[in-house]
Amino acid sequence: MSDDKIHVYFMPGMAANPSIFKNIVLPSEKFEQHLLEWFVPRRGMSLSEYAEEMIKKIDHENPVLVGVSFGGLLVQEMARFLKVRKVVVVSSVKHESELPKRMLFAKYTKVHKLLPTGLVNNVELLAKYAFGETVNKRLELYEEYLSIRDKYYIDWSIDQIVNWRQTYCPDSLVHIHGEKDAVFPISNIPNCIPVKNGTHTMIIHRAKWFNERLPTIILE
Repeated sequence: MSDDKIHVYFMPGMAANPSIFKNIVLPSEKFEQHLLEWFVPRRGMSLSEYAEEMIKKIDHENPVLVGVSFGGLLVQEMARFLKVRKVVVVSSVKHESELPKRMLFAKYTKVHKLLPTGLVNNVELLAKYAFGETVNKRLELYEEYLSIRDKYYIDWSIDQIVNWRQTYCPDSLVHIHGEKDAVFPISNIPNCIPVKNGTHTMIIHRAKWFNERLPTIILE
């Protein structure tokens, strides 16, 4: 029966839609997968308030929350308001000290507010913000995955990341991180499951790794 299954909710990264998880397939006899989507926040909305809105989309008790990149920050905020079985963050951070120096610098200088986010329809620029990658041959791929082009949402997201103030790590949290992540360098990140040659976009390009290991990680 469906009620006997573990319900796993997936939250994509900044500006990305749930299609980034299209190749993630967990055993259907044990798990049921659900996809969450970003919405444009209200003016002045905090990440905590956003998380309270997002948990209204959680229809099952004791779920597993899987968040990628900025989605990893969000699911940690959601777990403050919700009893969860496990929180899995991928290509993300679990403590403000894990943010790279350029983001900590931006926090104090507000330099991130000078970024040309009005060019959000420029997919190459958006991919650089969201994935930390320079788009070349994979432009069509990124056009598929990066569908949220609202300037206020992009500005808000960058500001929430730069100013995130997480100082504790819940016991239920598991952190999976690529050894070649260009957005959040693994050198800043202790206590994670490293993925050899994994980049910031490994949820897309290394789906086989996740399909083989996520069930065990969730059940541990």
